Amino acid sequence: MFSKRSLLIAFVVIFSGCATYATYNYDQLFGEEQVQERIHEYKSPESIDYLDDVKPLIDKRCVVCHACYDAPCQLKMSSAEGIDRGAHKSKIYEGTRLVAANPTRLFEDAQTTQEWRDIGFSPVLNEREQNEVANTEAGVMARMLTLKQTNPLAKETQLTGYDFSIDRDQQCPTIEEMSDYESQYPSWGMPYGMPELSNSEHDLLMNWLEQGAHMSDIAPLSDSDIANVEKWETFFNGNSLKEQLTARYLYEHLFLNHLYFTKDPNTLRFFKVVRSATPPGEPLSLIATRRPYDDPGVERVYYRVVPVRSSIVDKTHMPYLLDQERFQKWSQWFVTADYQVTSLPSYSTEIAANPLVTFVDLPVHSRYSYLLDEAQDTIQGFIKGPVCRGQLALNVINDHFWVFFVDPDKTDSPDVVKFYREQKENLALPAELDSTTVPITSWIQYSRNQARYLEAKNTYLNSIFADGKHLTLDLVWNGEEKNDNAALTIYRHFDSASVIKGLNGPTPKTAWVIDYALLERIHYLLVAGFDVYGNFGHQLMTRMYMDFLRMEGESNFLALLPKKMRKTEFESWYQDPSPQLSRFLQRDVQPFEQPTQITYTSDNPKDELFAKLRKRMGKGLSNRYSVTNADLDKSSHIALNNIDRIQGDGLQYLPQIMTLKVVSSKGNSEFFTLLNTSAHKNISSLFNEEGNRIPKLDRLSILYGVVGSYPAAFLEIEESKLSDFVKQLSKVGSEEDYVALLDSYAIRRSSNKFWAYSDELTEWYKMKYPIEAGLLDYNRFENR
Repeated sequence: MFSKRSLLIAFVVIFSGCATYATYNYDQLFGEEQVQERIHEYKSPESIDYLDDVKPLIDKRCVVCHACYDAPCQLKMSSAEGIDRGAHKSKIYEGTRLVAANPTRLFEDAQTTQEWRDIGFSPVLNEREQNEVANTEAGVMARMLTLKQTNPLAKETQLTGYDFSIDRDQQCPTIEEMSDYESQYPSWGMPYGMPELSNSEHDLLMNWLEQGAHMSDIAPLSDSDIANVEKWETFFNGNSLKEQLTARYLYEHLFLNHLYFTKDPNTLRFFKVVRSATPPGEPLSLIATRRPYDDPGVERVYYRVVPVRSSIVDKTHMPYLLDQERFQKWSQWFVTADYQVTSLPSYSTEIAANPLVTFVDLPVHSRYSYLLDEAQDTIQGFIKGPVCRGQLALNVINDHFWVFFVDPDKTDSPDVVKFYREQKENLALPAELDSTTVPITSWIQYSRNQARYLEAKNTYLNSIFADGKHLTLDLVWNGEEKNDNAALTIYRHFDSASVIKGLNGPTPKTAWVIDYALLERIHYLLVAGFDVYGNFGHQLMTRMYMDFLRMEGESNFLALLPKKMRKTEFESWYQDPSPQLSRFLQRDVQPFEQPTQITYTSDNPKDELFAKLRKRMGKGLSNRYSVTNADLDKSSHIALNNIDRIQGDGLQYLPQIMTLKVVSSKGNSEFFTLLNTSAHKNISSLFNEEGNRIPKLDRLSILYGVVGSYPAAFLEIEESKLSDFVKQLSKVGSEEDYVALLDSYAIRRSSNKFWAYSDELTEWYKMKYPIEAGLLDYNRFENR
């Protein structure tokens, strides 16, 4: 019995006069391409199995690589619209481009499939004659799946014949190029470089594709969701100048968030706030601009709350609760507070890019209270926002450090407000520049601005804290011991990073203490003002300016240490600085030189300060990532905690993020994350990160649960073997040692257990943390 594919090949040979299969003409075989109507009403008869059966499988096997800006070939399979849009040969992360690229944001920069075709996206589904043969033979997705089933992974531990580098050349074949692709890369079917689908999974997707790949619209809103949308749209669209300015401020901080109204996982649903030219109650008229503060081109902007249409992926997921308590806080801070707004600010870039100018009428205390209320969210915007991937943007921070904040009550002063008003020009950000920027001359100007600001700031602080007066731990916000955003840990994973609550991992080398102006500028530099489609100069300028902000946060921390050790400590963080950084550090700026009133009794004041800060956080300090949360024996907790003590040269052979599954003696599974943090002489060098490394100071951290969106290795261990595992891990001193560790405990990408492990991890994450959980990404999964 002949297969459909065999029959098609025979037909092609006859049709084309014995021409080779690789060159047959799809237009002659199946008609010319024509955009299909594939997305139907919610659970229509044509798409009855899509949401229940097909989409969950696509999420687990496809979306884990195809989501966000770094999706291969820009193929985002996390929504029906993304699958329908298809693929594009150009990369979004192209760090060398000299001119800014045109944005291609799904749901924003084009609204119909034909519009995506007009700007170069090619279909992965058949858009010719609709029948079972054409839908599989003239569809890239079907051909890629079939290619993998025909050529499954070779029986080898470390796969050969693949390029797994993050910046690899991408083929992105159109259907006309598919035969050549199959001939040149027979092992490159999908999922790329991972085990093939099971027969039942493959049959499900192929049957769906054969029938025309019909997809369903998202579910309609519940009555409760409709009521909440109406409530919040009313709040965001008040008519007074005070309400309009407040809404603009909130939007420019929330535009990337996934909003939700209830913590009940059974009714949990996520939404986004967008700008529209039409008010609530009318059809949405989306305003799409490069940045959230760009000129909307309409007389009145309306803010609309719309449901998220894509699957939730961890690397972009920033959940933000909108409940009655939040409503009351925002009303108190921004609506009923006693201040006046006499006119609305312009959208001209030189004003809109500087929040200290744009929102000068909003009380500083209100703005800062808002940012601190969800400080983790505020900080992680530059981790999970447009940066999404980018070593150039992220090598500006250390691999592991703690973050604290100045108490907002200390900003509730006329003198502080007056100081920020006076400094608004010096606090201008590179975001005011075009997305096509020449960085060097700009850096000089912003360096001078920052120097003037620090001169004024230190003069002001020297006056306020004369003779150490008020320079105590009371300056540091402790969340009133009930807000667990008061202390955060940041881990950098080379070209991605994580922001988590609590003081996690071994004691770090550095810490930041962030005040209002610094926190606001970080957001507008790296989130609101960062253009992922910008040119190399724009991204480089952003990176260079972030040096100033990092050092400002570090200097605030140093001010709490004894005066005599501040300079020495700072210099230890910046060994062998670059010439431009040396000039910046040696500039003629009035230093902050008041003594601290904190009493130190040990010969290690920095560690002592960390201990005092931990104590100050009190009951509000998050303990979520402690290994003691795992349902394991106490002896297992002790063994796992020993991982935090591992350090040294051997860690350079480990990846940045490893997921550890421990199968307990009771039979249940618990998941942990191992984070490898690299030590550096300094992090001010743009292009010589490896030259700045100090491998002997590398450290490991172990955290309960999932941290980081890009695991590079899966490990699985029986609880009874934990001590042996930790001992072997601590002795890794070479590549061979690490491979031996993998041989004992790893579930490699070549393993037939890979997808089962992935599915269990996904379900565990969702069960434990249903609000925060999202699909992980396997684009950085190692092949060792």
